[in-house]
Amino acid sequence: MKRLFFTSTIVLIVFSCLALHAKPKTHPFGWDDMFAMIRLSDPQADPSGTMILFTQTSYDVDENKGNADIALINLDGTQYRRLTSAKSFDFNPRWSMDGKWIYFLSTRSGSSQIWRLPMGPGEAVRISDLPVDIEGFEISPDGTKVLFWSQVFPDCKDLKCTADRLLARAKSKVKARVFEKLFIRHWDTWFDGRRNHLFVMGLSQGAKPRDLTRGWDQDTPTKPWGGSEEFSWSPDGKTVAFASKPSKGEAWNTNVDVYIANASAKGKPRCITKENKAWDTQPVFSPDGKTIAYLAMDRPGFEADKFHIVLYDIKTRKKKNLAKDWDRSVQELQWAADSTSLYVTAPEYARLKIFGISVADGKVQPLVQEGTNRFIRVTSTGQLVFMRDRMIHPREVFRYNPATARTTQVSHVNRERIASARFSKPEDFWFDHDGFHIHGWLLKPVDYRRGRRYPLAFLVHGGPQGNWADDFHYRWNPEFYAGAGYVVVGIDFRGSTSYGQKFQDANRANWGVGPYSDLMAGLDHVLRTYKFIDPKRMCALGASYGGYMINWIAGQDHPFKCLVNHDGDFDTTSSYFNTEELWFPEWEMMGTPWENPGIYEKNSPMRFVGKWKTPMLVIEGAKDFRVVESEAFSTFNALQRLGIPSKLLYFPDESHWVQKPQNSRLWHKTVLDWLDKWTKTRRR
Repeated sequence: MKRLFFTSTIVLIVFSCLALHAKPKTHPFGWDDMFAMIRLSDPQADPSGTMILFTQTSYDVDENKGNADIALINLDGTQYRRLTSAKSFDFNPRWSMDGKWIYFLSTRSGSSQIWRLPMGPGEAVRISDLPVDIEGFEISPDGTKVLFWSQVFPDCKDLKCTADRLLARAKSKVKARVFEKLFIRHWDTWFDGRRNHLFVMGLSQGAKPRDLTRGWDQDTPTKPWGGSEEFSWSPDGKTVAFASKPSKGEAWNTNVDVYIANASAKGKPRCITKENKAWDTQPVFSPDGKTIAYLAMDRPGFEADKFHIVLYDIKTRKKKNLAKDWDRSVQELQWAADSTSLYVTAPEYARLKIFGISVADGKVQPLVQEGTNRFIRVTSTGQLVFMRDRMIHPREVFRYNPATARTTQVSHVNRERIASARFSKPEDFWFDHDGFHIHGWLLKPVDYRRGRRYPLAFLVHGGPQGNWADDFHYRWNPEFYAGAGYVVVGIDFRGSTSYGQKFQDANRANWGVGPYSDLMAGLDHVLRTYKFIDPKRMCALGASYGGYMINWIAGQDHPFKCLVNHDGDFDTTSSYFNTEELWFPEWEMMGTPWENPGIYEKNSPMRFVGKWKTPMLVIEGAKDFRVVESEAFSTFNALQRLGIPSKLLYFPDESHWVQKPQNSRLWHKTVLDWLDKWTKTRRR
């Protein structure tokens, strides 16, 4: 008995030790994992260059809403902590010049206002109390004032006038709208007559704002195109540079201009890009205050033209193109501390990379080449801080040391969430077709086993000037399908970004035939190369232009057992007349439908409806003003009238994307059920 007891005790000890060292249980990556990830953005280095502020957003599925907080981490990756937890949206964090205070926007008071939080003990205090929401802000270099932007009615003399008018409209029983020009609505919002104006205000409580753009009438630029990347303080705090889009003809032109304004609101802003009728944007003052660098396109009417860098000499007003022959489109730029070079991001081969560019000779040097890198910032010590995500992990804070050329991960906010799920390792592949060298991604199913054959989820990206990047997506995430047991293939057909402008231009007036042939050639390539794909169990799915391509595929000879069309055009002619950004189809189809009806007709999926035979799931959001619901209804009507198995998933409260947590969960479940049904795939 004693020997048995002793042996049993040893066995228990051994199993207990094994249990302590056993790997935690994991599962294939799925929707719950995707939505559990905390989403990081907007890193900001403190004046000493040792700490990083950022915004982190999480979602409560049961509450069906998100919450944003401000977090802090040391540059060496230690002492991560969340600074706010007010169950509101806290965002746009900025440091005071001495590093003792943090300023940020918060909705905790019911509107978006500026708050201040001490780095030491103490509570957050509201600094601004304006009658309208503040959309974003930047603190002046001397730390005494703030540049912010808000939506106002241009004819109002003060912010209270705008607030009173909005309140009167809300109380009115008449909800009719009268329009005299376009836009009447844009993206997912009806135009109500307001424009974004720029204001300067002191940082003390009760300070009064000054409108830098007051007095501009409806036909002058009063609407900033983007966010804080469109604005820059001069180093002495006396001048502001910003980008703005003219309101006249804004529905059919892509013209955006760069302006310089006196921060004291004296005089009208001066346009420095008047001669260029294409897109100019993202002005940034050099640290020595002598130069403004900004991005420019050359071709009016084309929103996906190549962005190159222009240097504007403030004293002489002369301009210089920097590295214009470099066949990459710059996405964001920052000056080095000594004003002799620029750090930029640009897409290349399905990655968003960081490059350094010499101001003297325009020489380009690749610095950070893996993954998708964005929000680049230069610290006071000369290091680069940025955020990187890949298919296998969401954004985290990284840093690059120019002295050692070393990239280091700083934050690990999602480490435990990533560790709990099993991912598929993405694989690059290339093939040649029709004179192009074309890139694609393949992901094996999670827990892939040699010798088995698997169904295929064939993903078609939107744009068409988009790509399947090495990034972590919250709507079209390839890992979701790999986690569900599918081989995943995504091909960057002609027109895709990151492969040079010639390739990107190659689908103009050729939306259907050219990209379709690329996709089918890519499919043939993977079926020849990867024998574990079951050619009898394949489905194709896509959104926006990808949804258009699904409708095109439906009318061609193809091998797919089912199709999924999210927000896709049914007819290129009808879609022209019901979309909002008219410059887009006018460029892509080389004119209006009455000027070039043949091109619109040639590229319309509606031509081939009589050949449709494949089961299709159609998805649409009522607030999608880019590809409006009538395109989805037309698609579904045709499918039903032809007697083809079909389903319509309609979201009254979503736009071009499905973003609300519970809607997203339903979207993913419905799509996966559709794929499973037609590929005869059983859930694990």
